[in-house]
Amino acid sequence: MKKNYNYTRRKLYLPEYGRHIHEMIDSLMLIEDRHERNRQARAVIAVMGNLFPLLRDTADFTHKLWDHLFIMSDFQLDVDSPYPRPSREDLTVKPRRLNYTQDRITHKHYGKYLERMVRALAEKEPSQTSEAVDCLVRYMRSKSFEYNQEHPSNEVIVKDLNRMSDGAITIDEEALNNLRIDYKQHFSARPTRGQAARNNRSQKGQQPRHGRNFTKNNAQHRNLQK
Repeated sequence: MKKNYNYTRRKLYLPEYGRHIHEMIDSLMLIEDRHERNRQARAVIAVMGNLFPLLRDTADFTHKLWDHLFIMSDFQLDVDSPYPRPSREDLTVKPRRLNYTQDRITHKHYGKYLERMVRALAEKEPSQTSEAVDCLVRYMRSKSFEYNQEHPSNEVIVKDLNRMSDGAITIDEEALNNLRIDYKQHFSARPTRGQAARNNRSQKGQQPRHGRNFTKNNAQHRNLQK
């Protein structure tokens, strides 16, 4: 007896319909009479619709069934469809290729948008960009502190700004000292339960308790915290 395994059978284009529906479609292509082939194709469409009764109320449900009929026949079935017949090219259209930017970020802790803003300000007159440069310097300070967890020196800010603008924007360290510092404070570690309790008592004006009384073996003891 010859065994018929699934790996020896033909590929299922739509596995959700099962192998029996695919075999029914294969039998349709063997019918020579076109009228009889159309009648059997409508019967197969009815069986396909019975497999998913909950989707009958959706829009274009019958259109999808006819499209699936042609897909499962590998676009070789010749029947009269009430809808436009799909083609293999329409279903295998490749998506448009996305062109990703390959620009290198020289200062990653500042970000690429800061470099773009510096290049845009370098093309304008210095008298028109004084306030914008001050805002950029504050932003550079905050991002450097957020990334390195330490206060950046004015010398580093001046060199980075000069390098990103190719020498078009210059600012002295004395002007940086007059700017207001806007550092983002990092989150402190969450206090433990005992520390939180001591903080609550200190806020309420209560004295911390250094020990507590408890009973052990019917005897009075006192636990002292060192």
